[in-house]
Amino acid sequence: MSPSLDPAVAEIRRHVREALESIEGTTVIVALSGGADSLALAAAVAFEAPVLGLRATAITVDHGLQSGSAEIAERAASAARGLGLAARVIRVRVGESGGPEAAAREARYAALREASVMADAVPVLLAHTLDDQAETVLLGLARGSGATSLGGMWPDRSESGVRWLRPLLHVRRATTRAACFAAGLDPWQDPHNADLRFTRVRVRERVLPVLEAELGPGIADALARTAEQLREDAAAFQEMIEETIEDIVEPAEAGIAVSVAALAANPPALRNRVIRLVVASEFHVALTRSQTIEVARLVTDWHGQAFIDLPGCRARRVAGRIEFTAEHS
Repeated sequence: MSPSLDPAVAEIRRHVREALESIEGTTVIVALSGGADSLALAAAVAFEAPVLGLRATAITVDHGLQSGSAEIAERAASAARGLGLAARVIRVRVGESGGPEAAAREARYAALREASVMADAVPVLLAHTLDDQAETVLLGLARGSGATSLGGMWPDRSESGVRWLRPLLHVRRATTRAACFAAGLDPWQDPHNADLRFTRVRVRERVLPVLEAELGPGIADALARTAEQLREDAAAFQEMIEETIEDIVEPAEAGIAVSVAALAANPPALRNRVIRLVVASEFHVALTRSQTIEVARLVTDWHGQAFIDLPGCRARRVAGRIEFTAEHS
């Protein structure tokens, strides 16, 4: 009688199989740090990919931020090879913009994006878990982010020509640890994950445990469910905007214009999203909520305001249109 499959391993394989079944090509990339989450993901991919006729390569990004980082990265790559995956290490230089967490993340995603493009834009699998999602939502709440940001990470999202898949967003971090233990894998314990200088670590180690203690168990699951509902709302709004925007937007000298009457006919939530999308698409900048509201007042509370200065552009009301023009036009 063959031994039964460990429940943690089975759960992760199931989610990974569902993600891999959505892939139309023949190759995938697995982002592997060597920690429990990404190691459990890599092990599941190593098992499921050949069954589906897929080739998988594990990529470990060496940020060079810790002593011995090259050896740590090579250890992760070696673990991937031991699982039967092709593996390589990419070394990056981390800048300083936005703080160490943001700079490292930007460098990591840039390396993975380049690897995907070089391999004909193959999907990249990331090992974010339900716990990571809950932390992301809490951070968004603390920063006063809008519904789009509170939707957290998407399980399947294409950006800049790269498809990012997160098969483990419904899996708890404890499950990935259990899966590694059951498979005899030895994950790396990143000391940064316990460093309270980092905001996300404080959320993980201090904020979430207090919420669980004071409000009862299930907080992480509730936050993840909230994110899922908000992503559904965001997708619906996006579809409405795409159906509407072609009819209300027109070219303007050194910029773009939107019909005042069309904006006024829409509810505030949709109106504000149209404004943000128009500016982001034309000038590649993101408006804050207060900036968006100021532009919306050109529609709802017009009394002869002059230009509104925005990042990279200006907005003004002219002859029944809101015109967005380049800053120096």
